[in-house]
Amino acid sequence: MPAPSTSPAPTPVNSRSRVLIASLIGTTIEFYDFYIYATAAVLVFPSLFFPSSDPTTALLSSFAVFGAAMVARPIGAVVFGHLGDRLGRKGTLVASLLTMGIATFLIGVLPTYAQAGWVATALLVLMRLAQGFALGGEWSGAALVATENAPKGKRALYGTFPQLGAPLGFIIGNGLFLVIGALLPSAAGADPSQPSDAFLNWGWRIPFLFSAVMVAIGLWVRMRLVEAPVFAKTKEAGLVRKLPLATVFRSHWKQLILGTFFMLATYVLFYLMTTFSLSYGRTAEDAAVPGLGYDYATFVLMMVFGVLFFAAFTLVSGPLADRYGRRATLIAVTAGILVFGLVWVPLIGLGTVGVVLWLVFGFTLMGMTFGPMGALLPELFPTSVRYTGSGISYNVSSILGAAVAPFIAVALWEAGDGSPWLVGVYLSSMALLTLVALLIGRETKDVGLEEGEAAEAPARDNASVGVAP
Repeated sequence: MPAPSTSPAPTPVNSRSRVLIASLIGTTIEFYDFYIYATAAVLVFPSLFFPSSDPTTALLSSFAVFGAAMVARPIGAVVFGHLGDRLGRKGTLVASLLTMGIATFLIGVLPTYAQAGWVATALLVLMRLAQGFALGGEWSGAALVATENAPKGKRALYGTFPQLGAPLGFIIGNGLFLVIGALLPSAAGADPSQPSDAFLNWGWRIPFLFSAVMVAIGLWVRMRLVEAPVFAKTKEAGLVRKLPLATVFRSHWKQLILGTFFMLATYVLFYLMTTFSLSYGRTAEDAAVPGLGYDYATFVLMMVFGVLFFAAFTLVSGPLADRYGRRATLIAVTAGILVFGLVWVPLIGLGTVGVVLWLVFGFTLMGMTFGPMGALLPELFPTSVRYTGSGISYNVSSILGAAVAPFIAVALWEAGDGSPWLVGVYLSSMALLTLVALLIGRETKDVGLEEGEAAEAPARDNASVGVAP
């Protein structure tokens, strides 16, 4: 009788569809939650939670809470990054998604300032901080699920799937707000750029409550994941760090700084094309600080059209980054962002056609710059600190590029007497900083993801780690 086989059981692996869906669903929910909050921050929160005789003051107060989440994100990146690098990606991703879902749902049932005074505002701040804390661990975990399970030569393509959650979340979130706004229209003779009483009373809550359905689907998908072989090998080899955060700051601080500035122009462009553009587009032309004067529904439909280009070029960017390299692709795109910031006024001055072109160009560049980040940031760090390192870079950049962007943009808009030319210059300035970081940084296309093979490991040769073409 032959002896029984003693060969080990094959390591379970995630199917391609499971990897792509699991990485996509979480970031779709993440950005859905972002967009519905950003929309509410412009449409309803100034009057419901920050009553003021000055509309600009109320809007800035609403944006302050919006930006508070960005401060909480690096904290979430540290906590969830520690758990992800110590215990594994799967459980951490489930925890971050659940935290985000609960916080978003609770915003939908909060009392308003008229009902509970400052307590209502404090609760909104608390829930927004919880959202930011959860977001701190969501993106990096989703990017790792995609890239650590990607086949050779397709990491950037797989890395675009968590990035694709941004345009999908926009379309779902703003589409839902558009449907609700159409079902609850402003009264005859009222300002069409302002929401109706029914929308202010209860309609705005529906998108926040609906997030519970999306979270349930996301949890079901993520519970079926298994750990990627690259992390399993690191754990089996005893290379898991006791304190990943300390290791990152001690041994990989250069990558933290570069990763933060790699993302800077992306974040500024993202928040200008979504949050600022919505305020600018729907502000009346005869307001104290004039805008474009479109009604909410019309301008959001124009934005949705632009976001279709965001989605398409996010996917286009992956194969380009796999073929030509992340650094070379992003240098070209960042130069395009720099030029784009300088032509805002000429574009917008062409009327509705120009405004549509402004949105299309902006969102196209957004897809091209955001897509490669799903591979680039994780490739900067070895497996044992990859969750922590990529998460901190991504989320610290959110403070520099996103938390302050709404305030800077509004201030520059006012300083330009309603013209956004200074806002465009601000975008170009941030693109210049990112361009410098990319010129300093190294190519990561051919870097392995095994422990010790990240971009800062001792060079194997210039073509693989250090010198871009």
